[in-house]
Amino acid sequence: MKQLYIIGLISAFLVCNSESFSQNTNLQRRTTPQSTPATTSSRATTLTERAKIKNEQSSKAPAHIVWLREMYRNIDLEKDNNAALYYPVQPIGERMNLFTTIFKLLADGKITAYNYLMDRQEVFTDAEKLNFEEVLKKFQIIYQKQGTGENTRYIVDDTDIPSSEALQYQIKEGWYFDAATGTYKSQVIAICPLLVRKDYFIGDVSTNALCWIPYESLRPYLARTMIMTSDYNNVMTYSIDDFFTKGMYQGDIIKTVNMRDQTLLQQVGNDPEMLKLAQDSIENQLKAFKDNLWIKPDTTQVATNKNTKQTKAKKEAKPKAAKPEKSSTPAPATSTKSVRRTR
Repeated sequence: MKQLYIIGLISAFLVCNSESFSQNTNLQRRTTPQSTPATTSSRATTLTERAKIKNEQSSKAPAHIVWLREMYRNIDLEKDNNAALYYPVQPIGERMNLFTTIFKLLADGKITAYNYLMDRQEVFTDAEKLNFEEVLKKFQIIYQKQGTGENTRYIVDDTDIPSSEALQYQIKEGWYFDAATGTYKSQVIAICPLLVRKDYFIGDVSTNALCWIPYESLRPYLARTMIMTSDYNNVMTYSIDDFFTKGMYQGDIIKTVNMRDQTLLQQVGNDPEMLKLAQDSIENQLKAFKDNLWIKPDTTQVATNKNTKQTKAKKEAKPKAAKPEKSSTPAPATSTKSVRRTR
């Protein structure tokens, strides 16, 4: 009987351990998928209602624009002022450059891109919407397709994203004066990544435009993407939206919106000096318009008032000469001698 009792206890102990082991295994299997990087990244790129409302308010055009000039600039990321948009080439933790951010948003279907029309202005209509899968095939990017219809997603490894080739951007920029608020500033309207590819067999370098993206759809995501803007102070970081809003980039003007829809090269030819003169002329026109918005006092009158104030200040600062004190003792009387007339 004792042996049977001991055998029963041992079997019960083994059954309990096996059940607890199976429960622990199931718990591990349930908790493992929740800590995957994909789930974390998708949660980070989801917009809240507050972010959507803020983006709608920021995207509204001023209601009382009395002057507007639109132009296109070419931003070269090989210049030091624009290098913050290029690095890091591949994501480092949560840090990623502008092109990787745009590429991931397009792959997840969070933003809409539009075709780049050669020698024509961009058109943001349903007819010109870009099929992202065609872009992947055109640039020979390895991808995996998931879902169908509106739920279609494209999975691309970070090493396959051609971020190192995105060396240039085209932006459409608008300078305007709002009469209601008395403000004069610029605003980015649209952005287009340019991929610079080199054929090592032939030696040719080709620049290919990817697509046009309205900046208002990018703003809420770029406002949460931080970049390092200084080599000397690594704590000095801005968001990519701040980089564009504050005008921290440097770009050459390649076209202004005009009636003939011509670029600067079409207007002045291929002469680099004439092109530079045309670009400087446009920059000076923008500066002159800003300087002439408000009335300034006459410079001669300002100089006269300044000289008068300086003279008055010198007089007040000059010590006055002390007057001699009057003595309290009377002066001694002097004797007078009468002079009579002699005949």
